[in-house]
Amino acid sequence: MRLLPDGTRTPVIDASVHIFFASNADMRAHLREPFNSRGIPDAEMDWYGAPGGEYAPGTRGPGKSYPGSDPDLVAQHLFADRGVDVAVLHPMTRGILPDRHLTTAVLSAHNDMLVTRWLEHEVHGARFRGTLRVNPEDITGALRDIARWGEHPRVVQLGIPLQSRELYGKPQFWPLWEAAAAAGLPVAMHIETGESIGLPPTPSGHTRTYEQYLGFMALNYVYHLMNMIAEGVFERFPGLRVVFADGAGDMLTPFSWRMDTFGRPHLEQTPWAPRMPSDYLPGHVHFVHGALDGPGDTEFAGDWLEFTGKADMVMFGSSYPHWHGADLDALPSTLRPDQRDKLYWRNAARLYGIDIPAPAAAR
Repeated sequence: MRLLPDGTRTPVIDASVHIFFASNADMRAHLREPFNSRGIPDAEMDWYGAPGGEYAPGTRGPGKSYPGSDPDLVAQHLFADRGVDVAVLHPMTRGILPDRHLTTAVLSAHNDMLVTRWLEHEVHGARFRGTLRVNPEDITGALRDIARWGEHPRVVQLGIPLQSRELYGKPQFWPLWEAAAAAGLPVAMHIETGESIGLPPTPSGHTRTYEQYLGFMALNYVYHLMNMIAEGVFERFPGLRVVFADGAGDMLTPFSWRMDTFGRPHLEQTPWAPRMPSDYLPGHVHFVHGALDGPGDTEFAGDWLEFTGKADMVMFGSSYPHWHGADLDALPSTLRPDQRDKLYWRNAARLYGIDIPAPAAAR
């Protein structure tokens, strides 16, 4: 439970907590040959490094281990210090590698670490939920990891990179969406870390500075979303749910207006997606709401959240342990109580099937 500035208490589900291996050696301990001997990029994308450092002070673990790698320290910061009730963990890996089999091996190692070190932690495991990392460029490998871990009671979603060499509505990805829908697991798209293939953060190439990168990169969700709608993905797989985990949900409304402008006049080109584009958003599309999102603490913040149904799509996410971590106290004070509840915990609880005890939820 979290005590808010107005004196009320609220449950909190943090829908975006980033976890890492403690070191490169720690990761390699989870890799088998022939992959253990391969060259693998580091965890940090240094060519767009934050000027003041990627991580918040005090987030390194014992022995200066990597931030977000020690379950006890993360639990202290989230559960004890910030009043978080449940944390949804998203392993950060090494990016999109040229060898898809190596990428899959690295992701599988992270999944092993997620389950054995975090979700089955003897003290804190009950308050952690996990994101199973899968490789959309290796469908066979992705389905193998879903079969291995997808039924774990604390695995609540799949995770794929926001960066992609193809738009995610295209048919080569359909078996993965079919498997996700069948397993009842949402698919979270998150900017991948790692010094790997450097896909441009904009359609026109690379930005010059970190600030431009951070401002533009999350907006790439628009291309995937528009393509998934136009390709009829949500018609074909009505149980599929996607989470854009880097935010920018505040920009959904103007983009939806533009999509709908061409929805009806060009229906003959996409008869497999017969509804207006914005009609596919409810129940299918969700966003993590972070420190960079929204109009700020303005009088119209609540109204903007309601446009295009965003109030039912957004979930608070801190992006811990990164420097730009979101804080509940910084969210707009003008949100209505029902909007605040949806953002803090209700939307995430519904999407992930997380049970918040009734006495806690009623406070």
